Amino acid sequence: MFEEILTKIDDVVWGIPTIALILITGIVLTIRLRGVQFSKLGRGFKTLFKKSEGGKGEVSPFAALCTALSATIGTGNIVGVATAIAGGGPGALFWMWLAALLGTATKYTECMLAVKYREHADDGHVLGGPFYTIEKGMKERTGFNWKWLAVIFAIFGVCVGLFGIGTFTQINGITSAVNNAFDPENRHVAFSLFGNDYTWSVVIAGLIVTLAVALVIIGGLKRISKVAEKIVPAMAIIYVFLGLSILIMNATKIPGAFSVIFKNAFGWNAVMGGAMGWTFKQITDSMQKGVARGIFSNEAGLGSAPIAAAAAQVDEPVQQGIVSMLGTFIDTIIICTMTGLAIVIAFYTGADATGAGDLKGVALTSAAFNKVLGGDGHSVQFLLMLCLVFFAFTTILGWDYYSEKCLEYLTNGNMVVEKIFRWIYIVAIFIGPYFTISQVWTIADITNGLMAIPNCISLLVLSGVAARETKAYFDKYPVL
Repeated sequence: MFEEILTKIDDVVWGIPTIALILITGIVLTIRLRGVQFSKLGRGFKTLFKKSEGGKGEVSPFAALCTALSATIGTGNIVGVATAIAGGGPGALFWMWLAALLGTATKYTECMLAVKYREHADDGHVLGGPFYTIEKGMKERTGFNWKWLAVIFAIFGVCVGLFGIGTFTQINGITSAVNNAFDPENRHVAFSLFGNDYTWSVVIAGLIVTLAVALVIIGGLKRISKVAEKIVPAMAIIYVFLGLSILIMNATKIPGAFSVIFKNAFGWNAVMGGAMGWTFKQITDSMQKGVARGIFSNEAGLGSAPIAAAAAQVDEPVQQGIVSMLGTFIDTIIICTMTGLAIVIAFYTGADATGAGDLKGVALTSAAFNKVLGGDGHSVQFLLMLCLVFFAFTTILGWDYYSEKCLEYLTNGNMVVEKIFRWIYIVAIFIGPYFTISQVWTIADITNGLMAIPNCISLLVLSGVAARETKAYFDKYPVL
């Protein structure tokens, strides 16, 4: 009954209006910014390691990007893509791409505006994020008080961190990956709860991660960013190496995989099969799962990355905007695509195409990697587990920071409340492994959607401001 209630709420939150709002936001910003995500992508990579002279902030642009990537590159790239394809078919990957291409302009805008409207506390630390963009920017633009919308965003931001992307999905993905690697047949059961058996590998992995997170988050942003700067690039390189190995070894199957993806995305399979009544459902299912999982993975439009971007040491807001938009490109266009193509090649192409079947989450991705790479699969499975563990671990850290910043806004910097929240956050990580995969992903989808709505509204209202800032900067600095 609990899962049925969650599913009904999810269907309402992620109905056509929310999907349309997110896609329209990306389209409007792409047009008004003259395709900044295409024309300035190369400049973003050049700016990444460029030091700003006298820029106000707490961390370097690269560290800010890594902090944001630590929160985005997580189970969404490995588990999220698998759940999207399992729930919406291979076509969901197309809608993830579309959401990412449009979302890159969204990510640029929200991060640029976060730097523009940020403030500095008395002790010098940065106060910034969509809540300040909404409160200050929208009032400046419309003349009305929008603090209530900023408060709503901050409340949902705390909920996403505590119940969605930040804790349950990540720790659940970690413990599932560890169990899949060390005890896939569930032979060593520690205890049973609500009719589900939990193995010792799940229990031990959960305890170790909980302790490790507790040790890091006590140190705040600078410790989190230092950990992210080291872990994120290393794990991304390993995962990209695995993904490229799959694509190179199965290069002849890639065209067929793309064909399956596009046919499924637009319901052509249903049309060709004569099932006209199912065409619309196939398209909407693919859209819903693809856009929802795309937002979960790259967080474009969600309003989370701007919280990290606001702390960047930059002279101009546009500088961080073009660096931050790289996160969406790296996350979805590169990493999610590798995962998705591996799954489609393994289970949806060729004469023995059987679909995902009963496989879910990391088990589906792991099975796909093992099938297309061949061999005994143990080394691949271990590397995949390692990537997922560290990706998810850094996501947990990143979202603790995001949630605390939302809470800081709501409580006017009450440190007692923030310290209590850290312990609640740690407890949420501790209990996360004992929810089912479907429950944690549905909860995450709901909280994500609720957080994205007020953020996208503000971006549409402030699109003109973003366009003027962007034009002024590139007119002043036509070349790097």
